[in-house]
Amino acid sequence: PRVGVEAAVEGDWARWLGDDGAFVGMTGFGASAPADVLYREQLLDHAAERGYGVPAFNINNMEQGLAIMEAAAACDAPVIIQASRGARSYANDIMLAKMIDALEEMYPQIPLCLHLDHGNEEATCATAIRYGFTSVMMDGSLKADAKTAADYDYNVDITRRVVDMAHWVGASVVDFVRATKVDALAIAMGTSHGAYKFTRKPDGEILAMRVVEEIHTRLPNTHLVMHGSSSVPQALQDVFNRFGGEMPQTWGVPVEEIVRGIKHGVRKVNIDTDCRLAMAAAFRKVAVQSKSEFDPRKFLKPAMDALRELCRDRFEQFG
Repeated sequence: PRVGVEAAVEGDWARWLGDDGAFVGMTGFGASAPADVLYREQLLDHAAERGYGVPAFNINNMEQGLAIMEAAAACDAPVIIQASRGARSYANDIMLAKMIDALEEMYPQIPLCLHLDHGNEEATCATAIRYGFTSVMMDGSLKADAKTAADYDYNVDITRRVVDMAHWVGASVVDFVRATKVDALAIAMGTSHGAYKFTRKPDGEILAMRVVEEIHTRLPNTHLVMHGSSSVPQALQDVFNRFGGEMPQTWGVPVEEIVRGIKHGVRKVNIDTDCRLAMAAAFRKVAVQSKSEFDPRKFLKPAMDALRELCRDRFEQFG
């Protein structure tokens, strides 16, 4: 299975929790919540207790971060913002860290976790923690080149080492669970990254939600993670193609199947392609309808609006 280490640097949890250990203040979290980046494990515990799923949106730039947080604020919802190795290379760790600091200051009432998506080796996870990531995934299903398939023993060994490192710095970490002591498990159940996931709408033969249900039955206290869970909405495909795009017909993970997973232990749902598609479709629309426009803000503002609406939909659909 694709198994990740979900590690998070601890903050001052006494300020977030009531006497009974539950979040307090804002609708279950706290109107006076401090501007800390959250410890992901506690956030997923809260989701498990209340039966919802937390969307984890990938970002590369300021506009994406602003749109996501605007949507979270509109729904009064916690959020996981995550960055891949590609995003870290594109934006630079220092810039990403400062952007997250700014988002925390702007939205102090919104519980926020910064997560490393698909760490490929110990050093990648260590530098992420150094720059303030409060959760990391160690993807030991592949070797360090992120291409070569790894065997089970390699996966267990490197994941355990990252868990030990994360715990050593005061972090919590995504029979693998018992061997590695991970806190969350990203499983292979038919999803994939990118826009071109399925050649037809997935059914039970393609998208094995029964695997999610069975694992949840055996590991009821382990938070499950769905990777590659963009739905690739038909409406966004249509806009993208109407204004000059050439995206072949494709199908993503139906929202109703994600909701089914949430009912069976899925607490973190990774979404990247939908965010890109929402913004890219808006870019194309402006370029075609306003051919003389050259101000980047006139492209970015509609793109942010489209992303915000997409994120708001997912917050509401995931409960």
